[in-house]
Amino acid sequence: MDIINTIKSGGAVIGIEFGSTRIKSVLIGEDNAPAASGAYEWESRLTDGVWSYPLEQIHEGLTASFAALKKDVQEKYGVELTSAKAFGVSAMMHGYLAFDSKGELLVPFRTWRNTITAEAADKLTEEFGFNIPQRWSIAHLYQAILNNEEHVKNIAFVTTLAGYVHSLLTGEKVIGIGDASGIMPIDPERKNYDAKMTARFDELTAGTAFGKSLSDVLPKIVQAGECAGKLTEHGAKLLDPTGGFSAGVPFCPPEGDAQTGMTATNSIVPKTGNVSAGTSIFAMIVLEKALRAVHREIDMVTTPEGLPVAMVHCNNCSSDLDAWVKMFEGVLTAAGCELTKPQLYDLFYGLADKGAPDCGGIISYNYYAGEQITQLEEGRPLVFRQPDSAFTAENFARSLVYSTVATLKLGMDILTKEEQAGLERIYAHGGLFKNPVPSQGILAAALGCSVTLMKTAGEGGAWGIALLAKYMIRKNREASLREFLSGEVFADTEESTVTPKQSDKEGLAEYMKLYEQGLSAEKALTRSK
Repeated sequence: MDIINTIKSGGAVIGIEFGSTRIKSVLIGEDNAPAASGAYEWESRLTDGVWSYPLEQIHEGLTASFAALKKDVQEKYGVELTSAKAFGVSAMMHGYLAFDSKGELLVPFRTWRNTITAEAADKLTEEFGFNIPQRWSIAHLYQAILNNEEHVKNIAFVTTLAGYVHSLLTGEKVIGIGDASGIMPIDPERKNYDAKMTARFDELTAGTAFGKSLSDVLPKIVQAGECAGKLTEHGAKLLDPTGGFSAGVPFCPPEGDAQTGMTATNSIVPKTGNVSAGTSIFAMIVLEKALRAVHREIDMVTTPEGLPVAMVHCNNCSSDLDAWVKMFEGVLTAAGCELTKPQLYDLFYGLADKGAPDCGGIISYNYYAGEQITQLEEGRPLVFRQPDSAFTAENFARSLVYSTVATLKLGMDILTKEEQAGLERIYAHGGLFKNPVPSQGILAAALGCSVTLMKTAGEGGAWGIALLAKYMIRKNREASLREFLSGEVFADTEESTVTPKQSDKEGLAEYMKLYEQGLSAEKALTRSK
């Protein structure tokens, strides 16, 4: 009855996250636990060499995901969802959404998955003395300027996917500091875009068709816990075309999926971190001190509170594994064996758990898209082996699981060995860990430390942004985000921790030797079109 009364009185909190394969909506009550959810499946498309999602599908997915949430509320509790106490929007970080002064999209959405901005990323890294990855919004903008693209002269506003959806619903062109840190470097003291780098960008683009100051086109940063706008009448109709959901709901700052992942795993204090693994995989390590050098393999972003975070981001994780599972499904179906999707994955991961620690010399590359860490401009999924490799189903399956974390390990080794960044706990979440055996143990071996899964880890970023919305309306206004999470949300959370096995560490080390040797073949394949 508590949750029913909360929903009926408009006291629930809602979060929606635009992930790479799913747009998920979550509703939480007074106890902060997910009480209802809804989802819409989608995936990016490679069109004319650019990974993108159509603008119309963004609108469609928003409406459909929220409609599914409303339906779940009705079916579970017998009441209609008509209002909420707070709302939050999250989405994949980075990318490029550029609009003119009338709010018209100038070019199709360029997502984080693209590796088409190498020239701009290299130049800005050199000029800023700060690593600018290819997927960052500022790299996309500068590359468009360098390319003399026709739309550049008409740019009035550049934002991320979360910032765009938030502006649709509230009319506010704002962003949370974490998502902003994937647009442009942040000054940790001022908690705003770095002023010197912004001025340098203006110098670099002076006399070009861009013709504006960078600060005039970027979204305004709003700090965690502050209100970032309210649901407008137009936004309410877009969200719920039936007219059943009321305008006026306050919104927290829109955030990136990396920040909602940190929130959903309570890893926002120094020497903690989390790994999110799905279509992409990335590790977020909250630093206790600045890095000594600039590393192209390591991004510097922030927590939702603005603390510095070292991010090792890989464009590729589970896509190739999923493709192989789907292929095996076709073989099994042809043989008359019908298995559900969960049964297929349980079978696959069960095989992987029985594979040899070094996969018998079978090496897999999961590169569906380009990968900055290994200097690949395009993706080429690849499997290779020696003639005498133990080519068994178990070893092959384990090799595919290894491939999901191999590139991450290359980046994390720089952070932990060269920079000696401290790590006390790593939390893992995302689709890769729906089957924790053997993926949790393999990740522990790759990172060289214990890996913890929370019972709530499967809730993901939609729950994380709902928690940030709940923080905005917290009763104790003096409480920091870390105090709110530790004291009110995660105080009694169930956890399971796995420590790395020595055999896995040794086997993965042997696997990585061959993996690094074979990268030259990957690069040769990308040159042969």
